Amino acid sequence: MAFLPSPPMAVAFCVKLGVLLGLLLGQAQSARLYTEEDPVVILSSDSLKQTVLNSSSAWLLQFYSSWCGHCIQYSPTWKALAGDVKDWAQAIQIGVLDCAHEKNFDICKEFGIHFYPTFRYFKAHDTTNDYGKTYRGADRELQTVRQLMVNFVQNHTKHDWPVGCPPLDPARSEEILSLMGKKTEFYTAVIVEDEDSYIGREVILDLMPYEGLAVKRALSSDKLLMEKLGISSVPSAYLFYPNSTHTVMNVQKRLRFFFSSFLKLLPGVHRKQSASSLQRPQPGNNGQGTQVEWKEFEKSKVYMADLESGLHYLLRVELATHKTLEGEELKTFKDFVTVVAKLFPGHQSVVKLLETLLEWLVSLPLEKIPYDAILDLVNNKMRISGLYLSEQVQWVGCQGSSVALRGYPCSLWTLFHVLTVQAANRPDALANTGFEDDPLAVLQTMRRYIGTFFGCRECGKHFEEMAQESLNQVKTVDDAVLWLWRKHNQVNARLSGSMSEDPMFPKTQWPTPDLCPTCHEEQEGLHVWNEQMVLTFLRQHYGASNISPKYSSNSQPEPGPPAPDKPKAITKPNSNLHLNQNLKPSPDSAPKHQKRSDTNDAGQKHTGIQIEARPGMTFLGLGFSSVDMSLCVLLYALSCVFLMFMFFFFRFRSKRWKTRNYRPYV
Repeated sequence: MAFLPSPPMAVAFCVKLGVLLGLLLGQAQSARLYTEEDPVVILSSDSLKQTVLNSSSAWLLQFYSSWCGHCIQYSPTWKALAGDVKDWAQAIQIGVLDCAHEKNFDICKEFGIHFYPTFRYFKAHDTTNDYGKTYRGADRELQTVRQLMVNFVQNHTKHDWPVGCPPLDPARSEEILSLMGKKTEFYTAVIVEDEDSYIGREVILDLMPYEGLAVKRALSSDKLLMEKLGISSVPSAYLFYPNSTHTVMNVQKRLRFFFSSFLKLLPGVHRKQSASSLQRPQPGNNGQGTQVEWKEFEKSKVYMADLESGLHYLLRVELATHKTLEGEELKTFKDFVTVVAKLFPGHQSVVKLLETLLEWLVSLPLEKIPYDAILDLVNNKMRISGLYLSEQVQWVGCQGSSVALRGYPCSLWTLFHVLTVQAANRPDALANTGFEDDPLAVLQTMRRYIGTFFGCRECGKHFEEMAQESLNQVKTVDDAVLWLWRKHNQVNARLSGSMSEDPMFPKTQWPTPDLCPTCHEEQEGLHVWNEQMVLTFLRQHYGASNISPKYSSNSQPEPGPPAPDKPKAITKPNSNLHLNQNLKPSPDSAPKHQKRSDTNDAGQKHTGIQIEARPGMTFLGLGFSSVDMSLCVLLYALSCVFLMFMFFFFRFRSKRWKTRNYRPYV
């Protein structure tokens, strides 16, 4: 007879089994519940006390267990909250600690954590070794917790106020009215709201990392101030300009996101960075001795100059790192040229050059093609009429405040945005190319190009990770347009505030409310996108009709006899190119044979490369010298003379034969 355990033993066994399964599940979940990619600070027993105790900012921590079902379900909300208030870090930060991890058992026991999740607030500058204040409210929705964070910061006294956090109490009317007609060195924005509103305080915290602007709040109960400012409804915002002018801020929607976005985009308002990185390039100098001219542009436009400059850099500089193309590299380049030649909405001379390059690549029965052959065709060494791609770099919408910012990476993003929209607007453009009826044609081509040719290895790695994560969800060409937009914003969010961010062009979520107010909505206090309106905007913004020809160079040289290359040596300096950085060749010295060093975040050692052109003229890089070409011309002339001699010889013989054998008929 089998042994049947008693009920108490069975219960104990089930409990032990449940704990064991929970621990195993916890090990699996802990690796993915919160990662370094999330906007939260991941703490452990080694870092908890030294991080939150006597900190210059306040902290809100979630003690969770990776096997807790509710913790797992709540993690997206916690990540969204952390992302929403990431600019508040000088005042209050958000962290997590996994109590299911074995090394954290003792610290969770010391802090008295019995249930999951447990939320604890820690004051700034607290030296009492306090274990924090537990939040016991039942409402854990994002907006509620965010407002509780504001209250917690405001509960600090003057002595323990977080460093870098501006005042959150309402400003006195005398202080605000004294700004009228007064010149200052920065903007001052005043959010006028009801006493129970949180918009003003949240906007103040949103703008903490920015300089060139001060944000204050005032209450609607101050009727004299309301009358002086001409405000009749709240919430409203009033803006005092540095030149002493002032007016009511005109925002499309009276929401926190719209107020914050409007202020972040004011001229001269930028993230706090070192003074050297904030210098705007003066017309005529880019800080490195190269003459450049600052170009005024409209951010609602796409500029053909950026697209053509990007193609120039791609074909003449970036591709030069590969002496020959073969195998997968050659196939990737052929597919790239196919997509660009069919979809690029540029000048006819550029389109014709791309089409000629495509025909040449498709018809050439070679498994290996030297880069010099491609370069000769791009430079139109054959002097074919109507083929021309400018060698002059003209960044317009992609110009940066220094030579190392924006430029080529910006133009590459713009190019692929344009191509995805063109594929959606012109469904028959890729007919008979092998890409017809493929919504992933542009994205897969972009993916392979970045992984194969783009010089920043870490950037290519990040893009590949994004592609593996969700590219298989793209089912239509409209999905492709939106996918690239989402991933571009994801990259902007990751690099916001980093060294690669241009202080003059901060990495914001795009399109901004001033470009597309209908793209933005708010649900339960959190900003959300109206993706249908975003799609409509993208198809218009990157459409052919919105591409401005201003600043683009369409003056092509007259076709003539091929000119021999002059011997030249080009040295490529050490470079470090990130996804949102550019090392731009100057217009006066744009190289024709140049190798760009690739980079990674580990800071590998780079070496320049010197390339010397061979004397004599090359034809498609296949090794023909000027002597070879002269012999060809001589042989061609001799062949013509020989054919003419043979023609007249046989014609003369034919006439003699007819004369001899002529018999007149009677």
